[in-house]
Amino acid sequence: MHFPYKFFSPVVVFFITGLVACNNKNVSDDGYKIVKPTAKDGNLQTIISTTLYNTNRDTLKIDSANINYFAVVKNYYSKTENLPIWSTEQSWNTTAISLVNYLQNAALQGLFANDYNFVKIKKIKKILDNDSLRIAPLRLWAYADILMTDAYTGLLKDLKQGRLIADSLSWKNDTSTYNKFFGLYIEKVKHTNNFDSLLTTIQPIHEGYIQLKKGIKKFVDSMDTRTYTYVNFPYKDSLVFVKSLKKRLSEVGINIEAEVVVKPIPDSIKKINIDSLALCNALKTYQKREGLTIDGKVGASVVKIMNTNDRQLFNVIAITLDRYKLLPEIMPKKYIWVNLPAYYLKVFDDDTVALESKVIVGKQATPTPIITSTITDIMLYPTWTVPNSIITKDMLPGLKKNTNYLTRRGLYLLNGRGKKINANGINWDKYKKGIPYAVQQGSGNNNALGIIKFNFNNPFSVYLHDTNQRYLFKNAVRCLSHGCVRVQEWQKLADYLVRNDSLNLKVGDSMKYDTDSIRNWMVHKRNKKVVIKEKVALFIRYFGCEFVNERIKFYDDIYYDDRDMKQKYFANK
Repeated sequence: MHFPYKFFSPVVVFFITGLVACNNKNVSDDGYKIVKPTAKDGNLQTIISTTLYNTNRDTLKIDSANINYFAVVKNYYSKTENLPIWSTEQSWNTTAISLVNYLQNAALQGLFANDYNFVKIKKIKKILDNDSLRIAPLRLWAYADILMTDAYTGLLKDLKQGRLIADSLSWKNDTSTYNKFFGLYIEKVKHTNNFDSLLTTIQPIHEGYIQLKKGIKKFVDSMDTRTYTYVNFPYKDSLVFVKSLKKRLSEVGINIEAEVVVKPIPDSIKKINIDSLALCNALKTYQKREGLTIDGKVGASVVKIMNTNDRQLFNVIAITLDRYKLLPEIMPKKYIWVNLPAYYLKVFDDDTVALESKVIVGKQATPTPIITSTITDIMLYPTWTVPNSIITKDMLPGLKKNTNYLTRRGLYLLNGRGKKINANGINWDKYKKGIPYAVQQGSGNNNALGIIKFNFNNPFSVYLHDTNQRYLFKNAVRCLSHGCVRVQEWQKLADYLVRNDSLNLKVGDSMKYDTDSIRNWMVHKRNKKVVIKEKVALFIRYFGCEFVNERIKFYDDIYYDDRDMKQKYFANK
């Protein structure tokens, strides 16, 4: 529906008695306060009603601007007899000014102002602010009121629920939230003296969220807002790839044709059909600027730097803030937190970091999944039963080449009765997608799980554990496992869990183990299962940035989760 306002003209008001007739009640059936309108606002009330109800569709446009939360907005106005919210007698109230200022600075909340029709709101508000002779059509005040209510509703939803959800799960499609959440906070904003504080009350209270928001202003104030060409890599069409690569280099002032040809083109460039020595040297110029290895080669690392600009990083901030909104509103008093791209594990105890450890996480081909669970038990000197996925992908090809493949790696075969069998004499070539045997590794220092494993219920057959490759913890990039999380400080984690059990003993209870007995079993290489009585929650998450040492620290997008979230929910923002 289009409502032009470019030319000011008298407004023809249609009074729809059944829709806007005022009654004598001060409160609606749903608890909304009803205020008796002034004469001017009574006319505005009618125009709001006409605008909202003069359509048979479930959508509404005001001067080409979509009302994104039409059903929610329509519901609220219907409960309050279509009274204006953001103005009184054609004068803005304080909450309207606060809303516009909030939208102006939406980036400080990790939001995009134009998601809330900010340009359109500003345009109408400017017209009305300059209308000193009061000749602007009254309908502009109605349009502004509806647009502002829609924008505020969007803020409520995005600040509370976030944007990383399917549209079918969005609260704007959940009628149960129309009154108990949206309506409640629209009522509250009409009576608040502090707009910003009201919206703060609906956001996560997680310390990481609060700290991350503290760093946004410094980032936004210094960010480069230019738009750069995104270079897709790996690519399917080499010509398209080269074209985008040249354009991206030109955007930072590197003129391909001006580059002097000095050395022969590397083989890596030839492989992608770049018949240009100048481009090779242009890449070297770019690598020198960015502090990269200067070799003229184009690969994933170079392209990753090209695609990492301030606009992309702001998207990571926005996505990370929304990931916090997917956590429980109140976190447990004690929990284990694993942040995959940061390669660390932390144990939180009453908002204090009780211990921290480096971790090794899944490779890109076998990523560690997002998990919420609790630690159930600890296994000392565990055996390792190899998952079918590893058998099929890694071990079966090895067995087809050499039947001694398992023996050389300290592994053995078990039949369905759990009895060891010899791999020799089995025709491995007939197996394509798996084998009818279990593959197991005995306990000991050479076991892939190391000498300890922390179990938790999950459908992915992954766990926290020690490793027999402890030297890998010195690596900066630690996405190296088949999906499990290897913990460097496994001894401290075990001690914490056991101490936590002892500190929470109930009257009359006793423990069959303590930290000393755990260490003693380890010394004697005992295969023991220690059941954890006081369950500690575990959160394995993918958070691409956090506030560290007074700045926002960004982590490598090791599984491209942030890239995928950006493309799915924040495309073209």
